[in-house]
Amino acid sequence: MTSLLEQKCVETIRFLSADTVQKANSGHPGLPMGAAAMAFTIWSRHLRHSPRNPKWIDRDRFVLSGGHGSALLYALLHLSGYQLTLDDLKNFRQWGSKTPGHPEFGHTVGVETTTGPLGQGFANGVGMALAEAKLAAEFNRPSYELVNHYTYAIVTDGDLMEGISSEAASLAGTLKLGKLIYLYDDNQISIEGSTDIAFTEDRMARFASYGWHTQVVSDGNDIDAIDAAIIAAKKDLRPSIIAVRTLIGYGLPNKAGKASAHGEPAGVEELARAKTEAGWNPEVSFLIPEDVASFFLSRTDILEGEHDIWMKLIKTYQTHFSDLATELIRRMRGELPPQWTGELPIYAADAKGVATRIASGKALNQFANQLPEIFGGSADLAPSNKTNLDGMRSIKAGDYSGRNIHFGVREHAMGAIVNGIHYHGGFRSFGATFLVFADYLRPAIRISALSGLPSIWVFTHDSIGVGEDGPTHQPIEQLASLRAIPNLVTIRPCDANESNAAWKTALERTNGPTALIFTRQNLPILDRNIVADASMLEKGAYVLADAGDQEPELILMGSGSEVSLIFEAGLRLAAEGINVRMVSIPSWELFEAQPESYRKEVLPDSIAARVAVEAGINMGWAKYIGEGGQVISIDHFGASAPAEVLFEQYGFTIENVIETAMGVLKK
Repeated sequence: MTSLLEQKCVETIRFLSADTVQKANSGHPGLPMGAAAMAFTIWSRHLRHSPRNPKWIDRDRFVLSGGHGSALLYALLHLSGYQLTLDDLKNFRQWGSKTPGHPEFGHTVGVETTTGPLGQGFANGVGMALAEAKLAAEFNRPSYELVNHYTYAIVTDGDLMEGISSEAASLAGTLKLGKLIYLYDDNQISIEGSTDIAFTEDRMARFASYGWHTQVVSDGNDIDAIDAAIIAAKKDLRPSIIAVRTLIGYGLPNKAGKASAHGEPAGVEELARAKTEAGWNPEVSFLIPEDVASFFLSRTDILEGEHDIWMKLIKTYQTHFSDLATELIRRMRGELPPQWTGELPIYAADAKGVATRIASGKALNQFANQLPEIFGGSADLAPSNKTNLDGMRSIKAGDYSGRNIHFGVREHAMGAIVNGIHYHGGFRSFGATFLVFADYLRPAIRISALSGLPSIWVFTHDSIGVGEDGPTHQPIEQLASLRAIPNLVTIRPCDANESNAAWKTALERTNGPTALIFTRQNLPILDRNIVADASMLEKGAYVLADAGDQEPELILMGSGSEVSLIFEAGLRLAAEGINVRMVSIPSWELFEAQPESYRKEVLPDSIAARVAVEAGINMGWAKYIGEGGQVISIDHFGASAPAEVLFEQYGFTIENVIETAMGVLKK
């Protein structure tokens, strides 16, 4: 039965959160005050974690999908003994604080996900649960359940409105991810007012149709009822959602249950009245009664005891399964094993060439054979993206030992699920689709960059080379839009050998995501006996070759499918007596990370005549071509026609590169 002390703990969470928001005079008190009881129930009766060992492999994961309620999470972290002080709470939303307006992974200890854009946390949790299920399938042995934990989340009306949640919930139900338990903060209020104005569906019927276990708790302050619902959820083999009827801003005399409680501080007088009515001293802020502090400390001691039991288990496991234990620890640390690249194919010069998507598929499979942590999939496009892991099973309900994920046509959820897998740890995951559909998962790509996750995004069909499918499927602005995302490395290799190097570079990244851009059409394989080695891709840009008998007077540069154009054009110009440098620039971000001396070595200031060629918009190329250069680009939508016709019609020909270069030289 709920004790008076537990009720006091809930009130402490409620007022600590509200004080945090009020001190900053900025934030969202409504969710923390309304959801305090269900958050307390999760954290005090169910969540297995270790404040003193926050990276414990077998900890339960907690996701606050409604990240605007971050004050709730910070209050729980502080009370539970994480390295988050009262001063940190008092510094909420301020410069340099550990308590930003929305939770940020890697910034605040104990925060498992970066949330705030609604729906992302919902789908991240699905990725976490999938990672747990797969890790358990790989490493658990009879009597040794090293991996046996749950993913809990508090989700909101806004989360459920977002389409990404429908996508993710459908897949979670299909895969029967039974370790996934979501508590839905059913307060029926959004910023614009009652959810009746836009959200009247039967939520639980919807989730039941997805294959979820559904329950309803009518009183959001009934700790015992919430506890019983979570216990029932744990016994069900399906993912679970519990609709908990709450009152936004609970305790506020004038704002409770109103939209005004959502996103603005309660106000000094309103908060004081709330404390008075609850029997608290209205003059005191950030109060943590001694008995409440002792309650949480005792809970932390119990949790540390569970962590110690697990540590004894893994030590015994190590004696019986030494190699498995070593592998598990390596993977959870995100480390690569020695000599992990294996023997990659080296492609000989070939004028007919090979599509880089095909070379990508071969590289991916080669690396997957060396790295068991690689698993991922495509948004129902694996045959086109060439991302199927050959000879390896697919993930399916009840059997999570496979390595191919069938995401279905769900790009946005795919992106956030891949991120969730990386939040969890133990894997290197990827998601694939056509480049033009990068827009469908852009919010997840952005969060992967913000969170420093090593997610790998595979995009094929990278230009007007898509051909007859027409402008709906021909990416024009997508390359520039990806390059605009901070901490995302975008790589567009020019041939099969650069494709190998691109995958190697992506897998070596540990502090951010990589977008790999591949062609549908065949590309010539450059003769690496003539041009620089493809391993130079790791520098982002490099000199393919200098043609002519004197110092270069012209630089031709490009990425991806256009590099073969500049190379052939350069050779013809050299035959006419013009000294040309040909530069491959597969990744702007990697190039910008090089020392200035290297960048100037590749693109010397002394050479003003420059031509860049890329089948996309010209945005950004100005920094490389300078005032004297020119870009051959496509700054309009494409058309439906064979690829070779489109390239010719839009000026992506050797002849046009030569003509443009001659014009630049005459300036």
